[in-house]
Amino acid sequence: MKLEDDQHCFACGPLNDYGLKLQFRLDQKNKTISTEFIPQKIHQGFKDIVHGGFIGLILDECMVNLAWKLGIQAVTAEYSVRLVRPATIRNRLIFSARIISEKSKMLVIEGRCMDEKGKEIALSSSKCIKI
Repeated sequence: MKLEDDQHCFACGPLNDYGLKLQFRLDQKNKTISTEFIPQKIHQGFKDIVHGGFIGLILDECMVNLAWKLGIQAVTAEYSVRLVRPATIRNRLIFSARIISEKSKMLVIEGRCMDEKGKEIALSSSKCIKI
């Protein structure tokens, strides 16, 4: 399987007019990655509450993007999200991910979403298969 980036990824593609255009910061030494996102009204579920699916989407992108930024071609095979508390629209969310373990064909990656005050919003974990 050949994976190509045509810059139209919904989460991070700069050419996707409807996408989130996330930008990531890689800490190569610690093998971590982070990004920030300020959800707007169009990202809500209940009034002024960020839809949990958007939080899951960004966590997934953050976790698999970490592998790619480290030069490991991998895709998400499975991931889970535990929503800890609601996030409100128009408030900055900080997402991060780190590798927990690496085996010959699989990475286990942990993700986290915090609000700008440092309160935990969501936790996630993924199993990424190396291509």
